[in-house]
Amino acid sequence: MLKLLPGFLTLLTSSFVLVICSANAEPRSDEEKQETLIPLPATQLFDSLRADPKEPRFFISKLSVDSEANNNTSIAAVGFGEHFGFIRRQTEPQQGWQAGLSAAVFAQFNLDTPSDDLINADYIVGIPVTWRQGDWSGRTRIYHQSSHLGDEYLLHQSPQRINLSFEALEVMVARDFGSLRIYGGGENIFSHEPADLGEKIIHVGVDWNGREDAFRIGQVGAARWVAGVDAKRWEQNDWKLQLSVKAGLEFAPQHKSNMVNRRWSLLLEYYDGPSPYGQFYTNDVSYWGMSLQLGL
Repeated sequence: MLKLLPGFLTLLTSSFVLVICSANAEPRSDEEKQETLIPLPATQLFDSLRADPKEPRFFISKLSVDSEANNNTSIAAVGFGEHFGFIRRQTEPQQGWQAGLSAAVFAQFNLDTPSDDLINADYIVGIPVTWRQGDWSGRTRIYHQSSHLGDEYLLHQSPQRINLSFEALEVMVARDFGSLRIYGGGENIFSHEPADLGEKIIHVGVDWNGREDAFRIGQVGAARWVAGVDAKRWEQNDWKLQLSVKAGLEFAPQHKSNMVNRRWSLLLEYYDGPSPYGQFYTNDVSYWGMSLQLGL
């Protein structure tokens, strides 16, 4: 993973240079909309995929997991990550394109063991370029993922270890239809270990945000109903369906601004299909539980 750092830094530096140079280009006519260069934007142009288990975000989940090896295992799944914007060029509020950095750690702990053994951890770092024009939005991201088993899990279970590591190019496009958003795209894994890892992923889904407040908590904020369905098919698993569903309440400030724009969600979640957890991608699992999510 560290070998990739110089390349990531070079790409980020190049992005900054290109944006700054374009800002000093020939000015537009008065009839054209004024373009604005915004460093470190506080919002995102491409909204996070609500039900995607591998979307960079902060969360903690309590899950009941059934797998080929074990039935009804209690697991705590946690994630630490976010999409961080470095620069945005826009013609209107929330219209234009943006470049930044995305990074996340996804870890799973076995709550049925005395020491809550770490089972697996996935590390992801990438460079997303996002855009929005009207009801359309998109994300192109190049990223690296590496996965590692926990020491206690290795000692107690003695599994067959897989050295999973890859780089991938993701392209996603979304369209808003009022309170609904439909998205689709895919990924191409172009550098990977093991060598026979499947390289193609198809990714589609839908998010729904309730328009009306379910209830309010004074001046603190309001709650609304939200839901998401996310589906993937990976060449590695003979295109088996990976289905993730989340639904619940999202809490947000009533008056959004550049200073106050955070949200948190309390969601029920369900998953069925090949495991989304790195080292176990060859195993079929199903789980359900509750999740607390934080993010933009």
